[in-house]
Amino acid sequence: MKRSGKTLATKVAASTKTTARPSPKVRGDTAKVATSDRSFVVALARGLEVLRAFHPKDGLLGNQELAARTKLPKPTISRLTHTLTKLGYLTQVPRFEKYQLAPAAMALGYAALANLGIRQLSEKFRDELMQQTGGAVAIGARDRLSMIYFGQSHSSLTVGVQLDVGSRIPIATTAMGRAYLWALPDDERVALMREMREHYGSRWPRIRDGIMRAGDDVLEHGFAMSVGEWQDDVHAVGVALTLNDGTGPYAFNCGAPAFRFTEDRLRNDIGPRLVSMVRHIEAAIGGISMPNVKQPDNKKSKPGGKLARAVEGIR
Repeated sequence: MKRSGKTLATKVAASTKTTARPSPKVRGDTAKVATSDRSFVVALARGLEVLRAFHPKDGLLGNQELAARTKLPKPTISRLTHTLTKLGYLTQVPRFEKYQLAPAAMALGYAALANLGIRQLSEKFRDELMQQTGGAVAIGARDRLSMIYFGQSHSSLTVGVQLDVGSRIPIATTAMGRAYLWALPDDERVALMREMREHYGSRWPRIRDGIMRAGDDVLEHGFAMSVGEWQDDVHAVGVALTLNDGTGPYAFNCGAPAFRFTEDRLRNDIGPRLVSMVRHIEAAIGGISMPNVKQPDNKKSKPGGKLARAVEGIR
């Protein structure tokens, strides 16, 4: 059978031109979900949206700011903040007529972190790579169209990329996000890219090209790169980690100011080191007792293999 002469980017471009309803995970779609899912509790979803609206280093937020972030009516926000305050998830600061997250809400986050065994297991590996390269090394998981850090190793040498646990970075333009994207099952990757197309609008063609270059890098080298595509002065590589326990995939990155991590160094030094680190973490997981976790398959994709078939299957 004759192969199509279309490039990887052309095929994905064609796939994202089809009409697709955004995923229910995207903010503002609670009404749509409620229409199609009778078990979906809209009031609970809205309350959680208010809690999600608080970002690291935000400080205090008022009802007007929360309404803008959640796209919910201000009267609804007023009822939700009152309820969340009564339940102990928010603390009101009357002097400013604003709110901050209360200990009960923070306890949820700490409990989640404590349950992420991969965070503790990877810490020594992250610290070692940080010391070897002078770059910040982090592990993250998906939060809608972003990756959220839940483990971070950095030092005074990594000024310019001082993100911390709870920080969010975009999937589309970062090395961590792109590594995560290319570790997804075919249908999930297609759905996520369609969400991105709708979100980024006219910027999507350029962003999509960067994603496709990252896919080629993952196929050939095992890591994705972002060379000033997220922030002009930050260069990074990313590698995904897929477990067999139903969680993840997760992704690691190693980044530094552009003058320290040149593109050549990313490709020939930092990238291979990060791949090696993730393989060592996989080996460590395979050697400890973790329910339902098996030793990952370390076989690399080849041209015409899973990655190529996935892209060829997008229409």
